[in-house]
Amino acid sequence: MSVLMEFAIFPTDKGESVSAYVARVIRLVKESGHPYQLTAMGTIVETETMAAATELLNQAYAALAEDCNRIYAAAKFDVRTGPLGRLAAKVRAVEEKLGS
Repeated sequence: MSVLMEFAIFPTDKGESVSAYVARVIRLVKESGHPYQLTAMGTIVETETMAAATELLNQAYAALAEDCNRIYAAAKFDVRTGPLGRLAAKVRAVEEKLGS
């Protein structure tokens, strides 16, 4: 199974720039060992199960909840049976059709 989770999570009580808090979450994602892609508006992670994806989201929340009083979070999931590797394969398929 392949679970793609696109999510954004950040505090809303820490001022205009929250990149230090986003970096805290990305460090956690990186240490998880799951393939991921950071974007300007969120992060995409690929896991083998829905449980692993939601556990990562829970860990991200816990990492921020230590010193943040208000946290925004949004997540989208694309779950499909079959092998891992869709994080890169989906982008590659579109690029091939574009002739890139």
